[in-house]
Amino acid sequence: MFESLIGLVAIIALFVIISRQQSRIGLIERELGALRSLVLSGVHVAPPQAKPVEQAANDSMPADAAIAAVTDIAPPSAGEAAAEEKPPTQVEAGEAASGPWAAGEAAPAGSAPAPPAAATAKAAQKPDIETALGTRWAVWVGGIALALGGLFLIRYTIEAGIFGPGVRLSMAAMLGLVLVAVGEFIRRTGFKVPVQGVAGAYIPAILTAAGAFILFGTVYAAHGVYGFIGPALAFTLLGAIGVATIAAALVHGQALAGVGLLGAVVTPMLVASQAPNPWALFGYLAIVLAATGVIARLRDWKLLMAAAFVGTGLWTILYMTDAPGTNLPVILFINAVTLAVLALVWLGRRGGEAGPAMGFDWPSVAPGFFVGLSAMALFVDPAYAAGDALPGAALIAALVAVALYRPLALALLHAAGLATVLVYLGIIPPTSVVSDFSGGALGVDGLPAAVADTLMLRIGIFLGLVLISAGFWAARKFAASAQIRAASWAAWGVVAPLVILLALWFTFGNLDRGLVYAAVAALLMVVFAAGGEWIARGEQPPLQGGAAVSFAFGGAAVAALLMLYMAFGSGWTTMLLGAAAIVPALATRWRAYPVLGWISVGAVVAVLGRIAFDPTIVGAEFLSRTPVFNWLLPGYGVPALAFGLAAWQLARTTNGRPRLAMEAGAALFAVLTVAILVRHAMHGGVIDTAAATLAEQAIYTLIAIGAGAILVAIDMRSPSLVLRYGSLAAGVVSVAFIVIQHFVALNPLFTDESTGRIPVFNLLFLAYLMPAAAAGGLALYTRDKRPKWYAAMLALMAALLAFVYATLSVRRLFKGEFIGLWSGLGQLETYTYSALWLIIGVALLTAGVWLKSQVLRVASAALISVAVLKVFLFDMSELEGVLRALSFIGLGAVLIGIGLFYQRLLTRAARGT
Repeated sequence: MFESLIGLVAIIALFVIISRQQSRIGLIERELGALRSLVLSGVHVAPPQAKPVEQAANDSMPADAAIAAVTDIAPPSAGEAAAEEKPPTQVEAGEAASGPWAAGEAAPAGSAPAPPAAATAKAAQKPDIETALGTRWAVWVGGIALALGGLFLIRYTIEAGIFGPGVRLSMAAMLGLVLVAVGEFIRRTGFKVPVQGVAGAYIPAILTAAGAFILFGTVYAAHGVYGFIGPALAFTLLGAIGVATIAAALVHGQALAGVGLLGAVVTPMLVASQAPNPWALFGYLAIVLAATGVIARLRDWKLLMAAAFVGTGLWTILYMTDAPGTNLPVILFINAVTLAVLALVWLGRRGGEAGPAMGFDWPSVAPGFFVGLSAMALFVDPAYAAGDALPGAALIAALVAVALYRPLALALLHAAGLATVLVYLGIIPPTSVVSDFSGGALGVDGLPAAVADTLMLRIGIFLGLVLISAGFWAARKFAASAQIRAASWAAWGVVAPLVILLALWFTFGNLDRGLVYAAVAALLMVVFAAGGEWIARGEQPPLQGGAAVSFAFGGAAVAALLMLYMAFGSGWTTMLLGAAAIVPALATRWRAYPVLGWISVGAVVAVLGRIAFDPTIVGAEFLSRTPVFNWLLPGYGVPALAFGLAAWQLARTTNGRPRLAMEAGAALFAVLTVAILVRHAMHGGVIDTAAATLAEQAIYTLIAIGAGAILVAIDMRSPSLVLRYGSLAAGVVSVAFIVIQHFVALNPLFTDESTGRIPVFNLLFLAYLMPAAAAGGLALYTRDKRPKWYAAMLALMAALLAFVYATLSVRRLFKGEFIGLWSGLGQLETYTYSALWLIIGVALLTAGVWLKSQVLRVASAALISVAVLKVFLFDMSELEGVLRALSFIGLGAVLIGIGLFYQRLLTRAARGT
């Protein structure tokens, strides 16, 4: 079936080629004649500019590059044009040079120069489906058919029994060699690609690849099927074929190199041995990798180099995971060869290059990943190094060294930093990642990720010093020319040492107070700050505070945070951490680094996290029950004061977003300080138990309203977006408190909470009348300072609070201390509500006219409407006798009075106009 399909495709392709061949030949002849006329007339045809080497290096299609290669055609002098013969290396017009050469590369001897501009422009036309069928698909299918044909021939001779095994293998080998020879012959005879876009159909390369494929199959059959040759010879032959194929790619293109590399990498899997020798395996892989590196470097084939690194890395990891007796020197050898090929071969400088390029070499990602994985594996299982983790540390240090030596291999730095971080996070007990953690360490398939012993401590110190020194030196070196690279080095120079310090403290130190580790953290803080200043002086222009400087000073801030946690108790840590926000703000007097303000913001976040973890600051059992003067006052008050001072300082230096964030932090902590002290006092020194009461909630509401008023007042003197929006937020929060807590959740009408025995100054006074006065005062104060909706919202809430206070006070007058709704309503009480609501409605109307507040007038109308509905719907059915009559009489009188009031008001307004 498959053979029939191949034949059908070949017939279709052949038909398409023949059907259009004549028209193509005619077109080429006409173009050739026109081009010859231009040359013989003496017109100089300028060649198109060659592509840069970097761009041509990315071209994986050999013929595309061949067509793009150009040379000047010197015009012949008069009288010599007809007699002068064409040089043997010159290609006729309309033809493209053969061979897989990219623009900017030197073609080998015997290759032809590229066509002039006219032919190249014509060749640049987009090929149609017919061109694809006739030039590319036919060649691809033909190459596959040749390769499969050789295998089918062997299969047929086996089934028919025509020849013996030796003859069959000899014939297959001869066919493979013939295909390779024919491909080379076609190339040497000046094979030309007539149409652009057929790079993937370079016939000499296709024939060579088919021949190599057949030779691979022949050698494998001779060993694996018939046993004619032993493992050693088969291994050698297969490797030689693979390496030779890779070498042949120098003249046939990258695709052939890929075929050879695939065969070379797969060879160890095809040849089985009873006593495998790891040195033979990895020695062979080292030769293949080095040979591939040389070829890839000559042609700048990134994909080929990356594939070679991936193949070697996969074999290394496979050996480390499956080999019964792992040989540590072999693992170190192949990783060393990988890094050497990357640094000395693939990234080796060419002659004439002025210094290392500032780009990024993506093929180096593969060796970074696999060498980093190998280093981590050496930490995971002590059997690799007989309980010694030094080989893993050596590989990590080697990654850093190569990344430092070859700046393009930045991926190695990231691999080294990530491997270090993961290894030291794995020694923290207990670590809850992956599988079994009963031993108190990170587990991988039941094995400890790293052994927490003194050797790990020493290795951590060593790796920390390596990353700090290399990171800051490289960051300073690249600070002026490559900011991203400098930032990468600075980042790992601070992140990895900090993780190492944290892991060692958790593993070996005293978590309550470790002065030795605190001293180390203080030393790191000084080193990082000094290193950041040193890097900043290397910037262009200097002292700009770029990304690398930001990482350095950010690392110094984190080190300071660790120092405080390691050296002090929880109470002092919270206070000192809040006070530390002033330090970077003051530093902005001398340095305008953007990161300084954000470090102060980081202190706000750290203190918030600290109090979220423990709102009592020192622990509930150590918190004094003395009101106000306890750990809560400095624990919340000192950060609030420090954040305010930091905001004041930033407003006079940077005046950016960090200043706004610090203002918000100061306002937030000021409110939190008062609120937490109130809760502490009202609950007898306990702040993390017992539900909130209405009295406590009333104080919180008053605090929120007061905070909004303070923020508005400060904003009027020193305008700030944080103060503006913070005041709006405080007002909205206070309204939300009132609606949710005062009116519904904690309303004594629903909870039957005691309102107190004092007639006037009771719970209703605190929870409703005082917030009503505060909200009304804030609404009046902000009428011309904040949006209209804000003042209207507060005014409406003040009116509702006054209404609820008056209503509940009437109920308290009739019911006493407990005013729960389930105690029922009396007729006199019901009538009193109607009268009271009418009085309040008239009062709101008067206040609205006097204050020129439409909100109060609308609230008055709404309240009077409610009173009308109550009288007609409730009082009519519930009241009896004189109370019913008085209810309607009072309602009528009030309504008539309101009508008269509005008529006079309108009359005065009309006279005034």
